Amino acid sequence: MKKIRLATTITLTASYLLSGCSDQFLVRVPQGTYSPSATQNAQGVEALLTGAYGQLDGIPVPGSEWQGAVSNWVFGGITSDDAYKGTDAGDQPEQTALERYVWVTTNQHVRGKWGALYNGVARANLVLQGIPKATDLSATRRVQIRAEARFLRGFYLLEAKKMWNNIPYIDEKTYDPQDGNSTKVPNTDNAWPKIEADFQAAIDSLPEQFAGEPGRATKWSAIGMLAKAKMFQAFDPYTGAPNTAALQAAKVLLDQIINSNRFALADQYGYNYSAAPANRNNKESIFEVQYSVTAAADGGGGAGDDLAWPYNAGPGGCCGFYQPSQNLVNAFKTDANGLPMPTTFNDTDVTNDEGIKSNQPFTPYAGTLDPRLDHTVGRRGIPYKDWGIHAGYDWIRDQAYAGPYSPLKHIPEKAYSGTSAGNIKRSGNNYRYLRYDHILLWAAEVETEIGSLETARTYVNQIRTRAGNPAGFVKTSDGKPAANYVIGLYTAPWTDKAAARQAVRFEERLEFGMEGTRFFDLVRWGIAEPTLNAYVAKEQLKRTFLNGAQFKKNQNEYFPIPQQEIINSTSNGKATLVQNQGY
Repeated sequence: MKKIRLATTITLTASYLLSGCSDQFLVRVPQGTYSPSATQNAQGVEALLTGAYGQLDGIPVPGSEWQGAVSNWVFGGITSDDAYKGTDAGDQPEQTALERYVWVTTNQHVRGKWGALYNGVARANLVLQGIPKATDLSATRRVQIRAEARFLRGFYLLEAKKMWNNIPYIDEKTYDPQDGNSTKVPNTDNAWPKIEADFQAAIDSLPEQFAGEPGRATKWSAIGMLAKAKMFQAFDPYTGAPNTAALQAAKVLLDQIINSNRFALADQYGYNYSAAPANRNNKESIFEVQYSVTAAADGGGGAGDDLAWPYNAGPGGCCGFYQPSQNLVNAFKTDANGLPMPTTFNDTDVTNDEGIKSNQPFTPYAGTLDPRLDHTVGRRGIPYKDWGIHAGYDWIRDQAYAGPYSPLKHIPEKAYSGTSAGNIKRSGNNYRYLRYDHILLWAAEVETEIGSLETARTYVNQIRTRAGNPAGFVKTSDGKPAANYVIGLYTAPWTDKAAARQAVRFEERLEFGMEGTRFFDLVRWGIAEPTLNAYVAKEQLKRTFLNGAQFKKNQNEYFPIPQQEIINSTSNGKATLVQNQGY
């Protein structure tokens, strides 16, 4: 799907007003701005819809591109136990503040994310406003476009709900692109019912597929998103207490997807992180954000992840952000049966090359590892997709500050990276937002809480069976496994709910490591405070910048509402937005 950039407000600059040669210029709409009259037909509405899809990657955003990235590496990754900010101490200090849980209302990264998501809401609302005016739209397409726009609005608002919890829900009846006061909507009502209504409307009207257009929302992606909304209500974020009604509703939706037999796990785990055309929009994909590669300067997908590449001599040559934590790497250790070690994994470290220069000898870790590690983390001596062997020290900006590891999942193969005429870090490596493995593991969560522990075990074993496919192991040039990969299945029946819950949640960490979901998972399970404070207590012995860091319960579960947005919401001398607790 072609990506376009579309302004959502009408602007008229003084320089433009002074540049005309006749009085006709006074009624012309400036080029590059939104014009209602230009979109009151089928072609215009389709263009608006393309613009609404175009915001899925979070670009453009008021500020730096990475602030709005759909991958959420800043807000879901470096705030969790998956990753450090990376690079060095002086680069992007606002990210360091986020990593240390020193969250302030003026952090521009947080405001940038707000802007990106509400830009998407505005674009979806423009589509909905344009449909009644486009009399040349067919009846079928009219219904589909409305459903696609509501799906997209629900998508953006679900992402906002994850970030701030207390958010304004702005619909097409409220929004007026020519009236700034129209967006001054209170954030005191729970937005979940309206977000769910958007997804339900999409379910009711979208087709099961759009032939030849995999980037479009479908009935199945809407069912998956409604299930995701339910999973974010399935536990109390402060106590972890289960919400039976939300779990039951999620079960119906998840079972519908599983029983449809329309989706299946890709044969190899690594296919979900490959930019090869055959691996994008594969049989596991339920909804992907579509990226492309171009020869234009800075053209192509993945702009929001530009900083999160290896440094210096590594692929991309910049910028060394989003470095995996030692805690995450340790989580991939396995026991003699090839099973995870959720209570003891962090007692000892997987051997790393910190402080060992690339031209010095290094002996890698010899213990058993889950093979998903080397699809998730770039580490010394292991092939880094088709870019060559990870060189360690020479690919890291400051090992002493941010550790010896590199991010990997979003990095495209060299063969599918940007061209030399453009930006090598831009690619067609789609962001797989919703996959069948998400569905299976959410279903395992639900079965653990209100269903069958044995069914939950079956779902987890499906995930582990795919991970254990030897064809998908990272291999050296002679075709041998690059490390001592040993992964097993849970063969003993599950009879203890607490143990099953721990196993399912640990599996989700392994399956989705470095995908920007970890922080939000910890919050929705209600275990963020104990998990992250235990993480910081151990990691600060390695990373001194974490000294004194503390996740604050009843505050850091959600980000602060940007102070400037509160100021901007002022109407009749009073702000309509209310700040989150603790800020």
